[in-house]
Amino acid sequence: MCKEKHEVMAAIDVGSNSLRMMIAQVTSEGEIIPLEDLYMPTYIGRDTFSFGRIQLESIHDTCETLKGFLKVMKDYKVNSYRAVSTSGIREAENREYVLDQIKTRTGLEVEVINNAQERFLMSKAIRNYMSSEMKFLDKGTLIVDIRSGGVEISVYDKGDLKLTEYLKIGSLRLKEILASLERRSLDFPGLMQEFIDSRIDFMKQILPKFNIKGFVGLGGELKTIIELSSKKKDNKLKPKIKKEELKNLYDRVYRLTTPQIIEEFKISSHQAEILVPSIILFNSFLEMTNANTIHAPMVSLRHGLLVDMVDDRFNTKGKKESYNDIIASVWHIGKKYSIDEVHSKFIEEISMSIFDQMRDIHVLGETEKLYLRVAAILHDIGKYVNHNKHDAHSYNIIRFQDIMALSDSELNIVANIARYHSDEIPDLSHDNYYVLDAREKIIVSKLVVILRIAEALDISHKQKIKKVEISRRSRQLYFDVWSDEDIMLEEWSFASNSDFFEEVMGYKPVIRRRG
Repeated sequence: MCKEKHEVMAAIDVGSNSLRMMIAQVTSEGEIIPLEDLYMPTYIGRDTFSFGRIQLESIHDTCETLKGFLKVMKDYKVNSYRAVSTSGIREAENREYVLDQIKTRTGLEVEVINNAQERFLMSKAIRNYMSSEMKFLDKGTLIVDIRSGGVEISVYDKGDLKLTEYLKIGSLRLKEILASLERRSLDFPGLMQEFIDSRIDFMKQILPKFNIKGFVGLGGELKTIIELSSKKKDNKLKPKIKKEELKNLYDRVYRLTTPQIIEEFKISSHQAEILVPSIILFNSFLEMTNANTIHAPMVSLRHGLLVDMVDDRFNTKGKKESYNDIIASVWHIGKKYSIDEVHSKFIEEISMSIFDQMRDIHVLGETEKLYLRVAAILHDIGKYVNHNKHDAHSYNIIRFQDIMALSDSELNIVANIARYHSDEIPDLSHDNYYVLDAREKIIVSKLVVILRIAEALDISHKQKIKKVEISRRSRQLYFDVWSDEDIMLEEWSFASNSDFFEEVMGYKPVIRRRG
């Protein structure tokens, strides 16, 4: 039996409203034991959402705080760390200057993550930290993550991810967008409620279909909301808040200005600024469900970062669960654009089989396999726009999706794979291919030829091929296919793709019918 391994890791969240770092001891079994959790407020989000640029004072303060974090990391002898930034830096016009200043003055590499990556990390945190009674069991569960810049909602049913949406109505963003109205209105919360309703009204037709009985809340100073609503005075925080408790708290703060909230509840200005919008948002989504309680696992992006590092370092079982969430979210996108599910499923399975059987030829890994799988599912998504040149439309649609866990550059790779699944092959005269770096061009081309062969084997969309086995002899690669039907069309399409395949892979593909 292998001995359990231990390491010390750090996760840093350069957020819109605060800078946070968690240092934890992690084990090869996936256990995460927090050792230190540091917090410092920041005006990064306020600057970005108000002025479009992060002000110099905020940059200086951020660098000084991160220097302090580094000293603590050295004290704990941290083996590895990951630092990420979200909407506050991501949307700033001067973000490259800010990131360069941080790297130059602190040595820290801060990664800008998109909404889909943030969602992925939070889903990992939830799966890892939630107690058993709050797991996604046999009831529909809505997860509402209120961030400074936006709100991420996810719906799970029977353990599977069914729906994800990102809405740019974060608690701090709302305050900054509507700041001019706050000074002119005696009913600012009412105006804020109207504005929020106008942005989430479409969800009233979607969420009831899932019969949601479980509600999980994240972010939005939910800890503060629970503390203020709790009638208990024993300082023991309960990880949930009932619907009526939330409503009562809303009634208490409804007519109060931010300074009055600070005075009334003895909380900081950072907490007070986002209290009312957070309460309104939580209440609005809660009203769309059959749930009567918001469960608060009190996990954060930092937890998700640590879980992700542990999964990568030790290849834990949670890694497979997260992978399944990614694929489920991709199928949700495909269904939204009315893809041919039977054909896409067939192409997905054939592509995966070819990829696995050719590992010693293409020498790509599991990350690249994920790119191919996503592209295989969504390759025909462009037909939603127009059947003519649908491959180009597929590229455009995929490029602007939020696909869970994929960075912007990875999304571009997937979009390019789908772009070339049909008639055209990658060409340096195409801007979308030209902008890729040398390594990305090779990845795209290798995965494209696999996808094109898979597509050729179902050119009729009738799923005639039952099995594919690949063998190698000299410079030829034999594709033995089993079918009980006439596959002349498939053989013709396969042959028409053989030259490009040979150019990329170095082996001439030969199709042989069996059965």
